[in-house]
Amino acid sequence: MPNSRYIRLYKQIGPRCGYCRTSSAITGETNTIEHITPIARGGSSEDDNLWLSCRRCNQRKATQIDAIDSESGDRVLLFNPCTQFWKEHFAWSGDGTLIIGLTSCGRATIIALQMNHLDIVGARRLWVSVGWHPPEE
Repeated sequence: MPNSRYIRLYKQIGPRCGYCRTSSAITGETNTIEHITPIARGGSSEDDNLWLSCRRCNQRKATQIDAIDSESGDRVLLFNPCTQFWKEHFAWSGDGTLIIGLTSCGRATIIALQMNHLDIVGARRLWVSVGWHPPEE
């Protein structure tokens, strides 16, 4: 059963992953509490450092806080769903299966979290075919 912190975040944020925007209703798996700055990197468990993410994104993010932008080659901070707006950094491809990086932060986050891995793109293709995806913002 989710703890009180999870319930509070869920009521505030909803069922979608802060990174890939996949709903827990689609995956059938409870989202996890994500530390934006991981504790291993000096982050805290205060609410301003917490968000909900799917297990896939949370596991791939692990202790990362930055990554290389594929376009500029610069190391940039990963997307922070607590302080940044998804639509400013990401968009959906025309067919709704790929996440497109609009900024250096978006591109680096997509690569670091493997947000367009073949497995998840295949799942999105199925979700699109039944009208479950992409999410409406």
